[in-house]
Amino acid sequence: MKKIHILLLKAFIRPFIVTFFIVMFILLMFFLFKYVDDLIGKGFEWYTIVELMFYASAANVSMALPLAILLSSIMTFGTLGENYELVAIKSAGISLQKAMRPLLVLIIGIAFSSFLFSEYMLPKANLKFGSLLWDVRNKKLSFLIKEGVFNNSIPGYSIRVDEKGKDGTNLKGIMIYDHTGNNGVAKIIVAKDGTMNTTKDKQYLILKLNNGVRYEESSGQNSGYDPRQHLTRMRFVQTEQKFDLSSFKMNRTDENSFRSNNQMLNLEGLNHKRDSLTKELDSVNRYARSTVSSYYKQNNYTKGYTKRKVTPVKIDAAILNNIPEDKRANTVQAALDQANSIKQTVEGRIPDHEDRVTNLIRIRIEYQRKFTLAFSCLMLFFIGAPLGAIIRKGGLGLPVVMAIVFFLFYHIISTVAEKSANQGNIHPVVGIWMAIIVLSPVGAFLTYKATVDSALFDITYYKSLITNLFKKKKEPKIKDL
Repeated sequence: MKKIHILLLKAFIRPFIVTFFIVMFILLMFFLFKYVDDLIGKGFEWYTIVELMFYASAANVSMALPLAILLSSIMTFGTLGENYELVAIKSAGISLQKAMRPLLVLIIGIAFSSFLFSEYMLPKANLKFGSLLWDVRNKKLSFLIKEGVFNNSIPGYSIRVDEKGKDGTNLKGIMIYDHTGNNGVAKIIVAKDGTMNTTKDKQYLILKLNNGVRYEESSGQNSGYDPRQHLTRMRFVQTEQKFDLSSFKMNRTDENSFRSNNQMLNLEGLNHKRDSLTKELDSVNRYARSTVSSYYKQNNYTKGYTKRKVTPVKIDAAILNNIPEDKRANTVQAALDQANSIKQTVEGRIPDHEDRVTNLIRIRIEYQRKFTLAFSCLMLFFIGAPLGAIIRKGGLGLPVVMAIVFFLFYHIISTVAEKSANQGNIHPVVGIWMAIIVLSPVGAFLTYKATVDSALFDITYYKSLITNLFKKKKEPKIKDL
């Protein structure tokens, strides 16, 4: 390997690593802002949040990796152009394409690694992330008593305190409604003060109450009818109430219940799911053909369950005349019942058929997504490298602006095309590859312009063109003698 190749590799790897982790950090902040309501106030341990962010970062690689390649390639070649190092490289007889070869080999390696990551690691990370996020979002808020407010978090109990000490354990003016009885009448406990603590395993909450009264109300004796209400009042100097806090713990869901999601399958799993859906759709279409064609015959044949309106069949009077008059009404009614039965069956199966078709489209999109990340890395490199050689500006100024502009174009095109593919407006393969199809000619054009040292983004060049154009218009025409 030549020294110039080592120089280029070192100049590219450093900004690539820095920009990749910066973009990952920004995306993780967006993730926290999105799910902040599901994380705050539930008493999670720090390692649970770190684990959730680690799995979320795997899903962000598909956005952070192409952007880091685009930005670092612009910065690398922009810095080389600004310091006239590209001029020195070209003067040594090395063209831009030869200078890009070691970086191209590195990008191909990164692209292949991204494919392996999408195939083997990303489905497992999505499975872990999906199951953990489900448990996090369904976990109840931590038990918290506020002054003057009834807390109904513990099932079957309502707890209210008038004053809470600064240490969080001493309570004054305690009132507890116990709804755990079978007769539907709540038991009431009122105490002057008390303390609140939890057991070492955090399984139970212990309330030690002092100087209080316990009220229990019943609707009569067990034997015989008694319309009178019976109230029992018991005074106590000190008592203890125990509450189960197991409902506040985060229970982990079985990951196998999320395994059938498209984002959590590799290529083999997606192929298997696609084949199963295709067989189901074929069986549904066969049933539709046999059912609908048997009723509408050849003139009104429809393939599958569609929303196509079928022209109603007009009953000829001659046909009715061939039926005996005493059986005519029953025959018409039987025909109407059969038609309504088929109509209800078809209308009931249309939503199921559409769901299967939509799911099949999403499987095809997810299948192609395994490959688009690798190709997007290559495509954005062929945009960023020549773009940096053309603008000849390094640092975090103009290169960042140009990278964001091109990446926004890439992201908007891919998002809109994928949404159109999900809705069935375009083919799934075309939708997921649309951004690469549109921007690949741009990369080829920029590479050509950088090779011929074109002043594509030189403002002075365009100013001179405009001034020369106006000068030509102002020059008087010389008449022939």
